[in-house]
Amino acid sequence: MMSDSRSTIDFDKFKPTRSFLAARKRKDWMMRILIVLAFLIALIPLISVLWTTISAGVARLNLNFLSYNMSGVVGGNATPSGGYGGIIHAIIGTLLVTFGSMVISIPLGLMCAVYLVEYSHNGALARSIGLLVDVMSGIPSIVAGLFAYALFNTLVGPGTVNGFVGSVALSLLMIPTVVKTSEEMLKIVPNDLREAAYALGVTKQRTITKIVLRTALPGIVSGVILAIARVIGETAPLLIAAGFISTTNLNLFSGRMTTLPVYVYQEYSQGLATCSAAAIKAIPPCLPQIRMERAWAAALVLIIIVLLLNLIGRLVAKLFAVKTEN
Repeated sequence: MMSDSRSTIDFDKFKPTRSFLAARKRKDWMMRILIVLAFLIALIPLISVLWTTISAGVARLNLNFLSYNMSGVVGGNATPSGGYGGIIHAIIGTLLVTFGSMVISIPLGLMCAVYLVEYSHNGALARSIGLLVDVMSGIPSIVAGLFAYALFNTLVGPGTVNGFVGSVALSLLMIPTVVKTSEEMLKIVPNDLREAAYALGVTKQRTITKIVLRTALPGIVSGVILAIARVIGETAPLLIAAGFISTTNLNLFSGRMTTLPVYVYQEYSQGLATCSAAAIKAIPPCLPQIRMERAWAAALVLIIIVLLLNLIGRLVAKLFAVKTEN
């Protein structure tokens, strides 16, 4: 009797009705439209910033601007070379200070992430480190600059301001990002890979360096790039720790060093240059708006540097990532 009753069950009554299917389609299209609109709205500020920076900065962006520093530049007057000052010293300072912060923060952040994922087993020390990393993520950048300045004034002497102090300040801002992103990337590496290596007699250290880190490398590189992009545009800590100078300084450990964000701030804060009517008509003319033009052009160069770093990071991740066969 039971088999006969089961065979006579009408499953057609469980089929969704046409009205129900139509309602689902309407909801699906509504959500699609909302998602597309949200995406377009999110693009508006990005496109606006890029368009404003490009349109305002491309006029002053030339070889002369990229080849000279601000030595001998007075107001809106042209230099003896025929230009109106440049940013070569700020580009070099940005690259050196950022590289110094990378040398400090990437090894520390990566080793901290490896300890938290591979060795800590979620112990009390790991929870304390996680709490401190979260606290460091919320530290204002100006506090990092003050800390680095106070640290080197205590260790080296009063008035110690150079590029390396700026690197230390930026590393305090980079380390939390490197730790959190690297930790998340290491967590998603399948445990099967670790267990297979241990079964073959591979030591834990070689398993981590040769398998776990290689597998997580693309994500780790993306996290490092995110950390660099986070700090390369910082102004406040570098005003305190690295200072400002109009000439080119190639020594990270001695003397003040200008970076692009500080250069943009200095040019913008000075406002329009004072030019007489005769100076404006002279050849080459005095340009009252030259400081704003230099600020926008330097901001455009900073965006280009971040873009190049992203491309280099993606290339490195692609070259060194684990190759999989389809």
